[in-house]
Amino acid sequence: MRRIIAPQREVLNKLARGDYAVIDAEDRVFFRDVYDHLVRLYDITEGLRDLVSGALDTYLSVVSNRMNEVMKTLTVITILFLPVSFLVGFFGTNFFQPVVHMDAWTSRPAFVLMMVAMVLVPVSIYSWMRKRAWM
Repeated sequence: MRRIIAPQREVLNKLARGDYAVIDAEDRVFFRDVYDHLVRLYDITEGLRDLVSGALDTYLSVVSNRMNEVMKTLTVITILFLPVSFLVGFFGTNFFQPVVHMDAWTSRPAFVLMMVAMVLVPVSIYSWMRKRAWM
């Protein structure tokens, strides 16, 4: 509507204010009246355009904030499982005939120590994040 009204407004302004032999001086009053209506319509459409633009900006801001919250949650989950993934990846590798005996690394105390570390590291990271108000 704005694209239609803007050119018509200019044309009617020329017809209402110009000295054209085809248009009588008494008829210019009607052209001025139509021009005034078009100016009002143009102002209304501009105001509505600004309102819609503001509503769209607000909506995009809300969507962006919601996406940031989701990304924060996914980042925390990733951080919590990172130490566990490292420990499982390191100690889950298969060694075929090691050159040096690894009894210290494959004994039951080492297994229990790694299980405790796999539980304590994510719990400590979680509590640290809660203390810093990141969650």
